[in-house]
Amino acid sequence: MDTRLVGPERVETALEANLRAIDIPPRPLIIDRIREEMMQDNPCLRRVGQLINADVGLAAGLIRTASSPSFGLRARVRSVADALMLLGLEVTSRAVAAISLRRAFPNSGHYARFWDASARIAALSGWLAQELDLPGVHAADAYTFGLFRDCGIVILLRRLPSYLQTLARANDDAERSFTAVERAEHPTDHAVVGALMAVDWWLPDEVSEAIRHHHDPAALTPVESDLPTLSRRLIAVSQTAEYLLQQLRGESRTQEWQKLGEACLLLLGIDQEDLRGMHAEATAIIEAVD
Repeated sequence: MDTRLVGPERVETALEANLRAIDIPPRPLIIDRIREEMMQDNPCLRRVGQLINADVGLAAGLIRTASSPSFGLRARVRSVADALMLLGLEVTSRAVAAISLRRAFPNSGHYARFWDASARIAALSGWLAQELDLPGVHAADAYTFGLFRDCGIVILLRRLPSYLQTLARANDDAERSFTAVERAEHPTDHAVVGALMAVDWWLPDEVSEAIRHHHDPAALTPVESDLPTLSRRLIAVSQTAEYLLQQLRGESRTQEWQKLGEACLLLLGIDQEDLRGMHAEATAIIEAVD
């Protein structure tokens, strides 16, 4: 398959043949309902609030997510109505998708370490986007990307019996790209599967494209990449967040920083000394997720 930038329609067409046996979790109905409201000439926040409040867990999750430092809201969020007013429908839709992600995988409690690491990477990503004040990179996008970035891993773990061993080899390989290791043993890789899910769940194109290419060193280099600047920055923010998590907690161990770290720091306009200066605040963000 062509590994260059592909749009949502081409992603679905190109992957249809080798993804028939992969269960992509269906898009939650609430996302459709929010999207329908967004398409109206005069969207009604009250109607969307009623839909969200009908699911107590979702409502509590939205309030908690909007209140977290990762979303960067200055006002305190006390209700779904507050969250909708402060976030708007577009960002609320992404927040709902993020909350719904883990719920889309029933009986996946034995992947708890994966979900916990993803939650911390997402929180750090949203915080980093604010801390670095990168043009065009919103905390909500960075947070959403951090959660969805590796969702394809859980899908493949559930569908391919030998994928757990492939995953271990990909994590330890210091030479080949992560996805190259996967594709040497399977007909697809987690970045492709995750991008397809992101397209189906109506995440922004830049987020879907970033998921598709987040293990590709060439995608981070403007000279070699057609990837939008926002997508490249999302990848850099999330990879840096994962590196901070590795440094501070010893979690999510991979070889990816050795392959991608230099390009990420260039994209973010920082260096290792800057990262060390972030350790105290990053630790607080990680502990807040606990």
